[in-house]
Amino acid sequence: MTPVLLVRHGPTEWNESGRIQGHADVELSQRGRAQVAKWRLPAAWAEARVLSSPLRRARETAALLTGRTPIIDRRLIEMDWGRFQGRRLADLRAEAPDAIAADEGRGLDFRPPGGESPREVCARLRALLVERAADPWPVVAVCHKGVIRAGLVLATGWDMQSKPPVRLPRDRGCVLSCAPDGRIELGPPVPLASAA
Repeated sequence: MTPVLLVRHGPTEWNESGRIQGHADVELSQRGRAQVAKWRLPAAWAEARVLSSPLRRARETAALLTGRTPIIDRRLIEMDWGRFQGRRLADLRAEAPDAIAADEGRGLDFRPPGGESPREVCARLRALLVERAADPWPVVAVCHKGVIRAGLVLATGWDMQSKPPVRLPRDRGCVLSCAPDGRIELGPPVPLASAA
């Protein structure tokens, strides 16, 4: 089985202000760059292939974390949040609490206006994982929270209508083991060791 380590990008100013980023090409904040500069991959992942979402925040994180230029794969891009992009979830909930609660209750079939559903994110991530499973070489994939949540769905069957099966702080990677037959298993989280 091919090991794939999903790593969430470092913080951006939009993260810090609670804005939904989606496909917005926001760079890391100064705080985010400083945080990622302290991360180190465990030795077992040092020679892994490095993939990244095309968005700057992921590409910057991949380069800072590995010292290499990542291979860009659009299947790692964040969920498209459509007309919710740039908004704050707290504001959306305050403006239309019943509508937002009903949307969130759809789990995998939640779809922001003009955006994509988590189910669609799962489909594109599954395609990438099955493709990578043809080669046993480890992969580090720098991506986004929505993509990591899709990985949890694929590995555990989580329906996104309850709390996630695993809580992953930003400085923990999500390990998936992928088989050519499409099986995806969840491994223990990998801490990104801080530099001294």
